[in-house]
Amino acid sequence: MKKNNYLEKLYNSNKTLIIYKVDQGYDLYTDFSEKIILSKKNINFFLNKIKKKNSKNKFLDLYIGFLGYELLCNLINIKLPKQKNSNFSKSIFYKPETKIEIRKNIKIKSNLKNYKKLFKKQSFQKTKILSSFKVNLDFPKYKKIFNMFSKKIRAGDTYQIKICTKYINKSLINPVTFFWKLMKTNASPESFMIRDHNYSIVSCSPENLINTEGNRIRTKPIAGTLRKTKKTNLSYAIKFFRQNIKETKEHNMIVDMERSDLSKICKPGSIKLIKTKYVEQYKHLYHYVSSISGILNKNIKLIEIIKAMMPGGSVIGCPKINTLKLLNNQEKYNRNIYTGSFGIIKFNLDMRFNIIIRSILNYKNKSEISVASGVVVDSTAKKEFNENYIKAKSLLDLY
Repeated sequence: MKKNNYLEKLYNSNKTLIIYKVDQGYDLYTDFSEKIILSKKNINFFLNKIKKKNSKNKFLDLYIGFLGYELLCNLINIKLPKQKNSNFSKSIFYKPETKIEIRKNIKIKSNLKNYKKLFKKQSFQKTKILSSFKVNLDFPKYKKIFNMFSKKIRAGDTYQIKICTKYINKSLINPVTFFWKLMKTNASPESFMIRDHNYSIVSCSPENLINTEGNRIRTKPIAGTLRKTKKTNLSYAIKFFRQNIKETKEHNMIVDMERSDLSKICKPGSIKLIKTKYVEQYKHLYHYVSSISGILNKNIKLIEIIKAMMPGGSVIGCPKINTLKLLNNQEKYNRNIYTGSFGIIKFNLDMRFNIIIRSILNYKNKSEISVASGVVVDSTAKKEFNENYIKAKSLLDLY
């Protein structure tokens, strides 16, 4: 069986799959020997179990999965009030036994001799849209929350806060088709897809939160968004961000907060700005980005890194803890995966995690797309409300 034919059969099967964007292409993981549903009660045990394992197969000695927003709040003792909740899992990780490197040439690595013969009955699912999208906050409702948070900013309770809006419809989707369609138009560097038997996630996330190799950690905060039009280009975007006082203040605030988070787990004096205030462009927008690195403290634990860095400050606001409390008291819908993190933990303890934004969660025949924009002292409600729509558009266009 040719490798391309094998991939097509895999896509059309009912196997659980995970696809993750990498520098030169994509890595597909399947044939999972473990599926671990995490909560605050068992996450420490799970992470300590990884530490005890010696890596013999660098390609497959890893866990891959996501940490949901609610679990991340639980870990840092932030309480969530009662919210509308689909009862979706707070966190799931998988142990793969087969990895397919999708590049110009396809390479397959597997711990299973008969991995190609493990297909079950084909279950190719065509996308079915059962209702149109509805947004949980129309502009009048958004403006009311915006005005309330603006008062909190002027009172000094927060300096920046991200108001989340959620688009929801009833639908059955084919996540593999959605993912590859999205990658043709908006292949963001932290994109991923999960297809399991009872849910799927499709994401074109642009933001890396944690990337550790040995004792070095890097993070890439994004703060600043400009809509792409026929009249804009990369040079225009660079000039816009550099001359815009509001965008610059917002960006500086988030960079300082990420540096503060890193200082909890890194050696004093080791935190450096690798690259500051550069612009990345995507299908519908431009982003203002910086890159920061540090040297981890000796014998640092995985749980300490996660608690220091998550949830990612660039999608919450500043200061993080007080802003989380304000957000959670206001939001009526559970965020589920949104502003959680997806990624890999290797058995040698290297990690790579993104921030889950620009994502579709399909569960119980419902799709939800959550987005947020940052409110600071000189923000306007209409601009931030429209920015949320711009961020959701590349996903809404798939339907």
